Amino acid sequence: MAKHAFLLGLAGLLLPFAAQAAEPGALDAFFGALNGHLASVIFFDVFPGEPVMPFIVAWLIVGALYLTLRFSFVNLRMMRHAFRVMRGKYRTHDDQGEVSPFQALTTALSATVGLGNIAGVAIAISIGGPGATFWMIVAGFLGMTTKFTEATLAQRYRVVRPDGRIMGGPMEYLSRGLAEFNWPRTGKFLAGMFAVFTVLGSFGAGSAFQVSQSLGAVQEQMPFFNDQPIVYGLIMGVAVGLVIIGGLKRIAHTAEAVVPTMILIYLAACLWIVIGQADQVPAALSKIVTEAFAPIAVAGGMVGVLVQGFKRAVFSSEAGLGSAAIVHATASVKYPVRQGMVALYEPFIDTIIICTMTALVIVVTGVYADPATQAIRDASKGAALTSVAFSTVSDWFPAILTLSVVLFAYSTMISWSYYGERCWAYLFGERTSMVYRSLFLIFIVIASVASAANMVDFTDLLVLAMAFPNFIGLYILSGKVRAMLTDYQDRLRRGDFGREH
Repeated sequence: MAKHAFLLGLAGLLLPFAAQAAEPGALDAFFGALNGHLASVIFFDVFPGEPVMPFIVAWLIVGALYLTLRFSFVNLRMMRHAFRVMRGKYRTHDDQGEVSPFQALTTALSATVGLGNIAGVAIAISIGGPGATFWMIVAGFLGMTTKFTEATLAQRYRVVRPDGRIMGGPMEYLSRGLAEFNWPRTGKFLAGMFAVFTVLGSFGAGSAFQVSQSLGAVQEQMPFFNDQPIVYGLIMGVAVGLVIIGGLKRIAHTAEAVVPTMILIYLAACLWIVIGQADQVPAALSKIVTEAFAPIAVAGGMVGVLVQGFKRAVFSSEAGLGSAAIVHATASVKYPVRQGMVALYEPFIDTIIICTMTALVIVVTGVYADPATQAIRDASKGAALTSVAFSTVSDWFPAILTLSVVLFAYSTMISWSYYGERCWAYLFGERTSMVYRSLFLIFIVIASVASAANMVDFTDLLVLAMAFPNFIGLYILSGKVRAMLTDYQDRLRRGDFGREH
């Protein structure tokens, strides 16, 4: 009852605040100015001429390729074993953690399987053409190794605090891992940098972007929210608050129930559309491959479409950002590498399967190049563009998409609130966690009255910035991961795990 009273009281306080924030152009102008400052500080172009190649995007491409080669394509070799771990075959009495490996995976997936799969893919294709899909798949494949590395390190350097809660993720493997190389100050500085970026990124990627994009799809089906968008923000804020106030275990149980259901609903709808236009699929696949190397209408040619594909794949799967490592650190496993292998499946499910299905829907229906959708594309309303694609099949199909959008946005927000809260607690202590949760809910309401275009830019800047300190740790500590992987594989070949109970 006390938690419910808190949420109702917070909603009452937010209403006048958000109404004032909705003054014409005021909040939008603020985010527009903020984007300019962040871009000039965080990013610079590393590619001469067109297109713009942000340093962070290049950093992620090179890093993911390096790790994939260093670990001899662990993203392919260990998938079968990883599936068995997920099913619980290798549980032991020595496992310690707050949630099961599968719950950690679904919680991480609830953050990654979100509007990046619907809105982000649509935006990437509308800007870079069908070829962006090919590079999203490549990014997803390489990102599998990145996720493996992050989750393994998160398990290796996690800390159990006096209250029993686990603190893990880049904050710990940067600070404690680099200390083993006699770089304690550098490690703490990078850990603090990551924590700050994650807190801010949670307000963007984990809150604002989800609301602004899902609102666009909801408004297509429910015109009431065109005039009263703040009501949608308040509803989502209260719904998210009911879960996140309860902490990780409530988040994990919610994710375990919601994520498989929402994925099945969305994939079934996409398959219905693709099968219904099966005659268009060969041409669509041909465009995806050929325009990846010879795009028709994107600045910068092949590099331009590659940037769009990798940029959206990173936002969708979060490989290299270090965010999912925070929850993987809490999984109950005996060996760090074991949870790393479970994490392999995140980019595979999120990017290679779900994003590809969204892309096929966008391409076979042709909405990415339809003059009738120009205004939607110019406003970066990716979810609304996907809704138009769904409507080409049936008048009631956009309702299914709207349901998927809301579920995706909701699940992403509850998981990202945990990421941000853990980083907030790392910076300011556990006792201040409720302050963070309140701010997170405030951002949900603010996003309902801010423009989608500026929300997309704001999110990209903050979320991609997390990769800079995180990947420094992945590079430096990759030797330790390789040693753990080699030892684990030797034990697996000897059959040692079959004797564990």
